[in-house]
Amino acid sequence: MTSLICTLQDHRDDVNWCAFSGNLFATCSGDKTLRIYNTRDFSELPFSPLSGHGYGVHCCCFSACGQFLASCSTDATTMVWSTVTGEIEAVLEHPGRSPVRICALSPDSAHLVSGASDGTLALWDFPSKQLRRTGAVSDTTMVACSFSPCSQVFMTGSTYGDLRLWDLDMNQLHAEKNAHDLGVTCCTFAPSILSGGQVVQFRLASCGQDSLLKIWTINKFIPGGYKMQLLHTLTGQSAPVLSCAYSSDGQLLVSGSVDKTVTVYDAKNAVLLYTLKQHERYVTACCFSPTSPLIATGSMDKTVNIWRLEDGCSDRGGKSLPDGSDLTSSEERTSAGRSKLLVGDWSEGDVSAWLVEEGLEGLVDKFRANNIDGTEMLSLTKETLASELHIESVGLRSKLLRKVEELKSDSVCSGIPDEFLCPITRELMREPVIAADGYSYEREAINSWINSKNRSSPMTNLPLLTTLLTPNHTLKMAIGRWKTNH
Repeated sequence: MTSLICTLQDHRDDVNWCAFSGNLFATCSGDKTLRIYNTRDFSELPFSPLSGHGYGVHCCCFSACGQFLASCSTDATTMVWSTVTGEIEAVLEHPGRSPVRICALSPDSAHLVSGASDGTLALWDFPSKQLRRTGAVSDTTMVACSFSPCSQVFMTGSTYGDLRLWDLDMNQLHAEKNAHDLGVTCCTFAPSILSGGQVVQFRLASCGQDSLLKIWTINKFIPGGYKMQLLHTLTGQSAPVLSCAYSSDGQLLVSGSVDKTVTVYDAKNAVLLYTLKQHERYVTACCFSPTSPLIATGSMDKTVNIWRLEDGCSDRGGKSLPDGSDLTSSEERTSAGRSKLLVGDWSEGDVSAWLVEEGLEGLVDKFRANNIDGTEMLSLTKETLASELHIESVGLRSKLLRKVEELKSDSVCSGIPDEFLCPITRELMREPVIAADGYSYEREAINSWINSKNRSSPMTNLPLLTTLLTPNHTLKMAIGRWKTNH
C-alpha cells in the first residue's frame, strides 16, 4: 500500500528529473533551476533554488557521498554543485556545445558521463573535473544513461531506440538495436550484481515511446564479451513511459508515463503492485529514496509528489518520516487548492487568506467590508485604494499593488498553452519569431542562441539554412488574447 505524504509545488515549469541522496532530495526543471530539500521534513534548504543554468535543466544526480550534485542543461553544460554551500564547483562544457540531455555519476563517484542532442558522449574524471574520453552515435539524441553497480561500464539510450553498453575507454561493448520502438526515454541498472561460474550478471530496466517498460539481463563472461537478453516486458501503462528507477535493494521498480500514472512493480517477479494516479499531466521523473520507504515522482504539472510505501518496507530496513511530516498543514492545503484556480475565480475568503500569507493581514477587514473577491482585486488601482478602501499609507498601497502584479504574473505563468512558450526559455513569448527550422521562438532568445550555438536549430540540432527571423504576428495576437482572458 502507498500513501501520498506531501506535494512540492515550487517549480514554475515542467519537473524534468528528481534524485535522492541519503538525506537530501533534488529536483530540476524547465524553469532553469534546481531545488534541494531535506528529506527529514522536505523543507527547502536555505540556498535553494540553485540558479546558474541559462536554459532548462534536464537531469540531476548526486555523488555517492551526497556532497555534490551534478546537473545538465540545454545551455550545453553540466554543472557540479556543492550540496553543503549551494555554490558551483565546476562548469563542464560539452564538446561541440550541443544541448546536454542526460548526465550520470558512477556509483564510486570516479566518473561522470554526459550525453547530448547531437548524439555525442563525454566521459569526465569526476574528482578532477577533466574530460577523459568522448564518443558518439550519429543521427540521434542521447536521452538516457546509467552506470553499472561496479562502475566499470555504462548503458546509454537514444531517440533512435537503441541501448548501447560502453566501457570507460568509450569502446562499445554491445548494441541492442530497436530496444524500444520510436525511442528510448530512460534506462537504469539494478543495484545488485549476480555472479556464478564464469558469468557476472547485471539487470537493467529501460522504458520508451512504445509504452513499454522492459527488464534485461546483461551477462559478462569472464573470458570476455557481453550478452544482453530481454527478461520481462511490462505493460502496465497505456502511453509512452518516460522514466523508471529501481529501489536501493533492487526489489521494486517504479515508472512514470504520459498517461499521468505511476506504476510500482515487484521487479523480481515482474508483477504490478500499485498504480498511482495523482498527477495532472505527464509523469516525467521518478526515484526511490536509498534510506527510507519513499518514492518521489515529478511531472509536467510542475509538482513533485512524495509517496510512502506502507508495507513490505520494514524487512528492508527502511526508515519512516516523522509523524509530523506526514501531511501538509491545513493552511498549506488551502494554498495548494487555491493555486489551481485563476485569480479571477478567487472567493472573498481566498483573497483574505492570500493577504495573510503576504503579510497584509491588516487589510483583511477592509477587503471583507468591501466584498473584494479575485476579480475585484485584479482591478484595483492606487486611486481606488485611496478613495474607496481608504488606505492612507502610500507605501502600503504600493506594496499591495506590487503583490497583485506579481500574482498576475504567476497566474499567467501557470497553465500557459505550450505553443505560447518559447522552446528555449520555456517562458511566455512577447516577440515570437519564426526561424528557418519552422519553429517559433522569443526573438531575444533565438538571437542569443544563433550567436552562441553555431547556427544550429534548438529543436532539431540541424544547421539553420539562414538566420533570417520572421515575426509571427498570428501567434503574438493569440498570446495577447489569451493574456486578456486570463
